[in-house]
Amino acid sequence: MPDSPTPQRTRPADSALNTGFGRVLLFVYALGALSASARGLVQVFTHFSEAPLAYLLSAFAGLVYLVATVGLAIGGERGRRIALVSCSIELVGVLVVGTLSIADAVAFPDDTVWSRYGSGYGYVPLILPFLGLWWIWRHRPRPEKDADET
Repeated sequence: MPDSPTPQRTRPADSALNTGFGRVLLFVYALGALSASARGLVQVFTHFSEAPLAYLLSAFAGLVYLVATVGLAIGGERGRRIALVSCSIELVGVLVVGTLSIADAVAFPDDTVWSRYGSGYGYVPLILPFLGLWWIWRHRPRPEKDADET
């Protein structure tokens, strides 16, 4: 029986979200999910009456980071959509909350993860959605070229 070559499997670019630099993003998102969720939950359960909006926003940020982590981890078209939506929500959140926390400090008596554009976290919350969206865009599905078109 002749040896038949085994077909090589190639992964489409959109499923490779968690490879290379994507692993770094995945780690940072997972770390953000853990820290923001822990901070938000502790604040909600111990000091909720002091700054309910700020503490709920911290818990929400943790949830957004968790969803982004899951999207980047599973990859593929489904993971890409999940990561795209969560990174977009994260970007809007950090820009809106960051601006409001500076413009109306009275409404934010305590910091959230996104207060002052994430200054309490070294501005990582401001930079991270841009990096995440760039990575997702870079790994978007592309139409396959025919061998005749080359």
